[in-house]
Amino acid sequence: MTATDTPGAFSAESWLDTDLDAWTRKVLRRQFDPETGSPYWLKQVPELGFDPLEITRYDELSAFGNFDLSVLRDLDPVDMLPQAVERPLTGRVFESGGTTGAPCRVFYTERMAEVVAGWWQYSQETAGFEPGRTWLFAGPSGPHLIGSMLERVTRMSSSILYGIDLDPRWVKELIRGSRLNEMNQYVDHTSGQVIAILDSQQVDYLETTPAMLQVLLRKRPDLVGKLQGVGLSGTHITTKQYEDFKAAIAGDVICVRYGNTFGCGMGLPYEEGSGRLAYVSNYPQATHAVVDKDDPTRLVGYGELGRVRLTVLHEDLFLPNILDRDQAIRHDTGPQWPCDGVANVEPLTKSKSAPEGLY
Repeated sequence: MTATDTPGAFSAESWLDTDLDAWTRKVLRRQFDPETGSPYWLKQVPELGFDPLEITRYDELSAFGNFDLSVLRDLDPVDMLPQAVERPLTGRVFESGGTTGAPCRVFYTERMAEVVAGWWQYSQETAGFEPGRTWLFAGPSGPHLIGSMLERVTRMSSSILYGIDLDPRWVKELIRGSRLNEMNQYVDHTSGQVIAILDSQQVDYLETTPAMLQVLLRKRPDLVGKLQGVGLSGTHITTKQYEDFKAAIAGDVICVRYGNTFGCGMGLPYEEGSGRLAYVSNYPQATHAVVDKDDPTRLVGYGELGRVRLTVLHEDLFLPNILDRDQAIRHDTGPQWPCDGVANVEPLTKSKSAPEGLY
């Protein structure tokens, strides 16, 4: 058996060898089985105008149109799970950051969490992080996916973890309300806690957001300079920031990630001076495409800018063709990866009503 059908086993190589069309058929058979499928998707069948079980190729998922994430704001997250998932349920409900409205919710089964954590660990190993080290996490926990995943991954790599919580929703609320003094107080409050740990404990690696690392580098470059590596997720990062961060730390290890509660990706090796930071999704459970901003049914050419579209193909969660709030360059990942990448990700629109803040 391979990693694709053995719970608890993870092999990046096995996943990368997965035929995407065959995987699509497997997910749809599970989601739309009349007896054991997903309650949500089975209710949609009469309105679809086609039989999902007749879809044979990944490209045919376009028939579903663009999934509206607002559905996940009020829906019971369990309704997205196939009835085939063993009961009683064991897992976590995670929420989006709520940048553009009320948070969306999804249920992560143990199978889903294992796969996402496996890709996360693979991205760390590929970047050069070593097991058995000490980490400090400064980022969102609580309802957010990232804190839970890092805790799982540090256990998998026999590492020690310190943690400081950031509340991205509160920071964004302060920005929307032009309460910049309070926002600065919150930044000082959270960064001060990070500094206290870095100043008193031996920490090898820091996992945080580019925005928080920028604050720490401004306040205490000496402490940042002692780090052997940093992992960066969340707010968007530029190539200039990446180069500055790499020059600032003692080690030579940086791992960048792109994604959200629904689908994640890992940073590809950065070529200095290329002006391009590229990412590839957790294939085949997540795939990113870059589409025309005015015609989301059309892929842009490699090297062209467009809107990011995400498709989620977990066996226990199916979300087709989500139009993300980001834009990016369509990136050719070459022969190593069986899917496209995205590069130089940034917000599709920048406004006070949808701020990025610390995350």
